[in-house]
Amino acid sequence: MSNDRVRVRGLSIFRPIIYGNTAVVLTQKERDASLTPDHTHRWTVAVRSAASPPDGDQVGGADDLSYFIKRVSFKLHDTYPNPSRNVDKSPFELTETGWGEFEIQIRITFVTESGEKAATLYHHLKLHPWTASGEPEIPPLDVAMKLGPVHSWQYDEVVFNDPYQNFLNILTSHPPTPLPKSKRKPVPFHLAHPASLEASKGGTPEFTTQMAREEEERLKEARTRVVEEQEKWRAMLIEKENELMDLQKRVNGIEAA
Repeated sequence: MSNDRVRVRGLSIFRPIIYGNTAVVLTQKERDASLTPDHTHRWTVAVRSAASPPDGDQVGGADDLSYFIKRVSFKLHDTYPNPSRNVDKSPFELTETGWGEFEIQIRITFVTESGEKAATLYHHLKLHPWTASGEPEIPPLDVAMKLGPVHSWQYDEVVFNDPYQNFLNILTSHPPTPLPKSKRKPVPFHLAHPASLEASKGGTPEFTTQMAREEEERLKEARTRVVEEQEKWRAMLIEKENELMDLQKRVNGIEAA
């Protein structure tokens, strides 16, 4: 066996990615000229590198991910023609129009050298701004136009455990662009002020190392709460089992008498 096809045991290497969507409202002129005039938004769903280009208004995508991703498949709502769409080259994104929100299945197939199984993610397509209650709010067309793009993105890390040596060589030869330590871009107005639907001040979300640390802390706290909850219910279960055993002994004693 070639040394390249030997796994490097005890080593893990990851690549940060984001997945999600950006959506903009179609103008009335665009809707009138469309073959689907009931569609209200143009949206793009994508899998991208977590770091954003220093210039421009794109969320993520500073790096080409095709060195470790072979294909991204997007499963849309069944009402779309050919709802299963494959994207076989970078950028791994898909643009469509529509009027409703729905769940999109995202299947990531890695390059052959990885020897890894495909990974499946799920993203709920978002077209409307967040509100203070966490529920989507559908503003009038003129207000929605002023708010600018709606963004919904999730940070994640693709972890490769015990990678093949040749795949490890590929990964290490393509180091990811580091995330900025803090925000360099203004946050969209309706994200910074979710209770308001006034005119947007513009801006584009950006992932930072600070956000990654905050998310890591939230995950740690969540795991701690889950463990505490498990221990609480485990103690209650043991208590009830002991009560049941005690009652069973009493029943057996009565029957024996």
